[in-house]
Amino acid sequence: MNPTPFFSIIVPIYNRPDEARELLESLAAQTDRDFELVLVEDGSTRPCAAEVEAFRSRLTIHYIVKPNTGRSDSRNVGMRASHGAYLIFFDSDCIIPPDYFATVRRYLATEPADCFGGPDREHPSFTPTQKAISYAMTSFWTTGGIRGGRTNLEKFKPRTFNMGFSREVYERVGGFKDMYGEDIDLSLRIHQAGFTTRLYRDAYVYHKRRGNLRKFFRQVHIFGQARINLFKLYPDSLKAVHTLPAVFVLGSVGVLVCAVLLSPWWLLLPAFYLVLLFVDALIKTRSLSIALRAVIASLIQIYGYGLGFLRAFVDKIILRHGLEDLETLKRVYK
Repeated sequence: MNPTPFFSIIVPIYNRPDEARELLESLAAQTDRDFELVLVEDGSTRPCAAEVEAFRSRLTIHYIVKPNTGRSDSRNVGMRASHGAYLIFFDSDCIIPPDYFATVRRYLATEPADCFGGPDREHPSFTPTQKAISYAMTSFWTTGGIRGGRTNLEKFKPRTFNMGFSREVYERVGGFKDMYGEDIDLSLRIHQAGFTTRLYRDAYVYHKRRGNLRKFFRQVHIFGQARINLFKLYPDSLKAVHTLPAVFVLGSVGVLVCAVLLSPWWLLLPAFYLVLLFVDALIKTRSLSIALRAVIASLIQIYGYGLGFLRAFVDKIILRHGLEDLETLKRVYK
């Protein structure tokens, strides 16, 4: 029998065999190999069985195929099948740098934490649109500061594209709930249970995210809705920074009204912001075309999140719809 691995990697996957190959290739190149991979196929019509078989000789893989029940249940299934002292979560569209686990092990020795996470970065192989989306999701000038590795805006809460915690955390707190914002919900429960959480800045991953702007809008729209659900479950979790996209949306309407009724000079406000985004993106990406795309992606991120936030605020706070469903989520999901 093999000794218990130090890390158990848990990845839900749905219809993404190409991404699975890239992820597996990056895991096979790790300098610290003391891990197992639990890959949970969530009812895919395009499974990654062939990709898994191609890496059987290079990785310890537990490949679980089950009906489609969603990413939260898939992660919970993966945790129940895991054996490691620490559970690590990645999204299937991540590429892992070769020293990731060596870096995490070093952090655990020098800055111990019960729960931890790291930022994401763009990879040279990403398409221009993916690089633009990466900018939008990590820039201080959008709502991406936390994901980019900054903690000054709110207390850091790991996301499941790059998140880990000890087995003791899992045994005491339980797994993921079937809801939008499930990773933040679990981070909040971990904090409430008295466990420590840290940001490991150098333990980053390359996160592809969505391949086109339409899917990106839908994703961030859901993020905005999730924030209201989390507020209903944890009233203290809502911070001023979370309302900024909604304020931006309402402010944009106000600026347009003032520009029409009072003076077109009001349009200088959004123009200044767009120039700021473009210059910052140009400095960071060193590409004119990507910087232009980054401005569009940033606006999609802010408006998508803000509209989702406002939609859920009206639905859940003002009209009080779906409160019964939220009440059922207050229990700990085992």
